[in-house]
Amino acid sequence: MLRSFLPARAVSGLPALGLAAMPLAFVAQASAQSTADDERVNLDPMVVSATLAPRTASETLSSVSVINEQALRQRDPISLIDALRGQAGVDFSSSGGFGKNTSLYLRGTGPESTLLLIDGMRLRSATNGGPAWQFLDPRMFERIEVVRGPRGALYGADAVGGVVQLFTLEPEGEQPTPSITLGGGSFGTARAQANLSGEANATRYQFSASHLSSDGTQVRKGGEDKGYDNTTGLVRLAHDFDNGAVLGITALRASGNTEYEGGDSDYVQQVAGVYGEIPVTANWTSRLTISEARDELDDVSDLGATSFDTTTHTARWDNSVLMGNHELVAGAEYQQDKIDSTTDYAEDSRDNVAVFAQTLLDFAPFSLQVGLRHDDNEAFGGETTGHLALGYALDDHYTLRASYDTAFRAPTFNELYYPGFGNPDLDPEKAESVELGLRGQYGRGFWDVAVYQSDIEDMVAYTVQDSHYAPFNVDRARIRGVELTTGLEWNQWVLAASATYTDPEDRDSGKRLARRATQGVRLDADRRIGDWNLGASFVAQNHRYNDADNKERLPGYGTIDLRAGWHFAPQWKANLTLENVLDREYATARDSYNEWDYINPGRAAYLSVGFQP
Repeated sequence: MLRSFLPARAVSGLPALGLAAMPLAFVAQASAQSTADDERVNLDPMVVSATLAPRTASETLSSVSVINEQALRQRDPISLIDALRGQAGVDFSSSGGFGKNTSLYLRGTGPESTLLLIDGMRLRSATNGGPAWQFLDPRMFERIEVVRGPRGALYGADAVGGVVQLFTLEPEGEQPTPSITLGGGSFGTARAQANLSGEANATRYQFSASHLSSDGTQVRKGGEDKGYDNTTGLVRLAHDFDNGAVLGITALRASGNTEYEGGDSDYVQQVAGVYGEIPVTANWTSRLTISEARDELDDVSDLGATSFDTTTHTARWDNSVLMGNHELVAGAEYQQDKIDSTTDYAEDSRDNVAVFAQTLLDFAPFSLQVGLRHDDNEAFGGETTGHLALGYALDDHYTLRASYDTAFRAPTFNELYYPGFGNPDLDPEKAESVELGLRGQYGRGFWDVAVYQSDIEDMVAYTVQDSHYAPFNVDRARIRGVELTTGLEWNQWVLAASATYTDPEDRDSGKRLARRATQGVRLDADRRIGDWNLGASFVAQNHRYNDADNKERLPGYGTIDLRAGWHFAPQWKANLTLENVLDREYATARDSYNEWDYINPGRAAYLSVGFQP
């Protein structure tokens, strides 16, 4: 239960969903006040991650959340984790704040079961399986899409829980446009960002850089502050040819140092790629993307010095063919993982080859999606995954959807081969998921509710064996859940809410899967008043267990963040954010060996001043 100002019943059971439902009472009223189309605020945004084709959120037949540029700039989060925290279906556990090790659990699945894309390019660690979320600067991105539920039919392995895609800043206007932001605040934190974008001779360009340094905070009671610094650079170039073809490159690199109990690490997170897109015919567009993701870590601890450098090379060919109201998406993908480490792995590389196809059929008011993908993995052989979704537009406002998906995940190199930890007998995870959803879409508001169940065979989990963690296969895991999201823009107010109930269970033991909360809620409210914008966010989760046996209980928590922005002069703006204003102490992970909780930062204040023409 919560250790905060809320009574325990506020986040216990489904009543928590009622908190997120409050804005729904205003949706019908706001819809009635919406007159001309140009006065309507778009709360049914275009999404590409769910279907590999531009579709509105209601047309995707999926559970999706979008954090747009306006929300990111107003909330001005220090980390990407802060931007995603509390979103529907999203849960995190972390070993403290400011660049400390972080795991994401999407719909209760494992931290390696969520695919991260940056402008369509995979970013991951071949050893850990997942990306280092804590090292990504949210100021480099203008939009975040979260697709909840398996997407194996489009993306193959690693998409058992869903997909998170980050979109980098898009150049606007032909003239060179510079911007700069400087700021700082609590815990000796300093931030800076500079950007230059524009277009010349049909070539669009974007150059961005950011830096963050902090003395950090204690990650355990009685410990020393653990610092963090991060420098990120972004380059984007794209040239439009007269025949409609596009050739472009994107490169993002984050590097720095993070301290933890017993040592520190120098890190690099990098993704770079080149792409070409050409209209083969009036209805057929073909795109080839070649990319490389790098995850590098040089670690010095009480146990010695180690190095982990992994690369993932990907070549992906996507094709889109329009057939009247219908669309066919098809292609192929090649992926190769490589490891170069001071640690001796039994295997240090593997390949994966895949082909896929998906049809998006519109027989209004019915719509149908059918997808199929076959992967040939060097380590585990062939695997076929599928997607089937049916939608029915009840009227202009309401869309009913139902879907069935399968997915798989190959165990990571660490899970299989890390000396003293790996288990070479692990089997791949295999998942089946069914979902039923209903979305209401209005001129100035929306709501979406989804119920789902995922059954996962051989899910990889961790337990303590012989004084160390070890991976093992959970024969049968079942994850059930209910998610509610809603949003409203009305009379200078922007309101958003989400609520999640998840039941992630090991069916063999009857225990809850480790480090997952079962209930969560997030409320956001912002208002524009002249040259000012004011806002607040509330995030709460109930308790979780640190271990597979459910003996180490971590209490729930609730936090409040406040923010204010002031356009004090033309092209100038100041932002003030107050995080965890009630200074609540909470932990989402525990060190079982040393018997301490990894505590998150307390109350903090940050101020920034920025110039943008």
